[in-house]
Amino acid sequence: MKEQIEQIKIGAKEEILKSTDLQSLEEARVKYLGKKGELTQVLRGMGALSPEERPIIGGLVNNVKEEIEEAIKEKEEELKDIELNKKLESEKIDITLPSTKVKRGSKHPINRIIEELEDLFVSMGYDVVDGPELETDEYCFERLNLPKGHPARDMQDTFYVTTEYLLRTQTSAVQARVMMENKEKTPIRVICPGKTYRRDDDATHSHQFGQIEGLVIDEGISLAHLKGTLEVFVKHMLGEDSKLRFRPSYFPFTEPSYEVDVSCFKCGGKGCNLCKQTGWIEILGSGMVHPKVLKMNGYDPKKYSGFAFGTGLDRLAMFKYGITDIRLLYANDVRFLNQFDRKD
Repeated sequence: MKEQIEQIKIGAKEEILKSTDLQSLEEARVKYLGKKGELTQVLRGMGALSPEERPIIGGLVNNVKEEIEEAIKEKEEELKDIELNKKLESEKIDITLPSTKVKRGSKHPINRIIEELEDLFVSMGYDVVDGPELETDEYCFERLNLPKGHPARDMQDTFYVTTEYLLRTQTSAVQARVMMENKEKTPIRVICPGKTYRRDDDATHSHQFGQIEGLVIDEGISLAHLKGTLEVFVKHMLGEDSKLRFRPSYFPFTEPSYEVDVSCFKCGGKGCNLCKQTGWIEILGSGMVHPKVLKMNGYDPKKYSGFAFGTGLDRLAMFKYGITDIRLLYANDVRFLNQFDRKD
C-alpha cells in the first residue's frame, strides 16, 4: 500500500504540473482528493489493515494529501497570475488617444443664490436655519395668525397630505418653530431658505419653488431697521443703483405689512417690457411681526418687536441671470446649466 500511495503522489504532481488552466487543475484535484478520488479510496481501504499498520498508513496518506494540496495551491496562484496578465494585455487602453469630451453643467443657479444670500446675512450676524417640508397646519398657518377658516388661507392653494399635515406653502413656518424652540425668549436673527409648494405650474410659477425668509426679534426693532436691511440685501443682489419702494399691503403675520418693489435693473427705472413700462418690479413681501404672532409664540409684544421679510429664490435667480421661464430651473438640462460657469 505504501508503493500505491507513492505512485498516487507522483501521478498527482505530474498532472498538476501539466495543468494549463484552472479547469484542468480542478479536474486533477477531484481525481486525487475528491470524494471518489484515488487517495480517498486508499483511506477507505484502511479497514482491512491491522491495528499496527493503520496509524502508519494514515500518517503517510495525510502527508501525501498535504503535499498534493500545496502543489495545487502553488499551481493555482501561477495560473491566476497568467490569466490576469492575459486579461490586462487584452484590455490595455491607449492613454495617448484623445478622450471623449464629457458634458458637464455647473452649480445650479438656485444654489448660487442661496449661497450668496447665506454669505451676506451671516456676515450681518444672522443664523441660517431650516425646518421640515412636510409641515403641520399649526406651524404653517395657526401660529402665524391664520386660524382655521381664515380667508387668507385661500390665497395659498395648498397640498394637504392629511387634515393635519401639508407640504409647507411658505418658509414662514420655520420662523414659528424658531420662536417656539427659543425657550429663553432671547433675541432672534435668522434666515431660512428652503423649498415650498403650491398648486401652480406655468412660465412664471411652479408647484415647487424656493423661498428665503428673514426674521429679527429684539427690543426696539423698528421699520427703519427693516428698510436698512432690505436696502443692503437688494443692492448686494441686484446692483448698487437699485432703489426700493414700499407699498402698503396685507399679510396676516405682519402689521403693518409692505410689498417691496425694486427699480427695474434692466431699464434703470425708465420703463421696459420686463417692468411692464412702470420702472418698478415687485420683489418681496415684508412687515413688522404681528403682536399676536409674538404672543402666540411666547414673546411679550410689550417688550419685543421685530420684522420679517420673504422673497422667492426662483424669482431672484430669474432677475439676476435673465431667465425667462421658471421651468428651466427644474429641467436639469446641461445646456442650460453649463452657462452659469460664467455667471458669478
